[in-house]
Amino acid sequence: MSNAVENLLKAQKFAMSIRPKIGGFPYLAEALRKAGVIRNIWNLPSCQSIYLTLDGSVVSQGSPLVNETVDVPSFDREPLIKAIKADQAGLSSFPEFLMAAWKAGVVSYVVDFEKRVVTYYGVLGESYAEDYPAVEINPLHLQ
Repeated sequence: MSNAVENLLKAQKFAMSIRPKIGGFPYLAEALRKAGVIRNIWNLPSCQSIYLTLDGSVVSQGSPLVNETVDVPSFDREPLIKAIKADQAGLSSFPEFLMAAWKAGVVSYVVDFEKRVVTYYGVLGESYAEDYPAVEINPLHLQ
């Protein structure tokens, strides 16, 4: 296992141990940032996630949201914002959030851990960006 993979997995495990159910994403993001993750690129509906880190790039393959040939939903900002707010309020699981984002026409999203912004993209280049707050965590557990 490479240093990049090892650091990423350790940071994810730590983040899940400190992440509150409501408003937890900034804690996950900060744990990854402190572990040297610069950017995270999600591709939907394949649920492929690429992490760009100081130690190299890592790919993680999740369970796809669709398993057949389907139409790509049109990008619709309002249902996307509703899905984001539901996730932030702890009203959906991560897989439910991904499905709701896909149904709102999101084909990819990018988390920039340095700028603390998530940008969601539609198939025709549409986009919606949302900043997330900085939080303080104890990075000693990442060592």
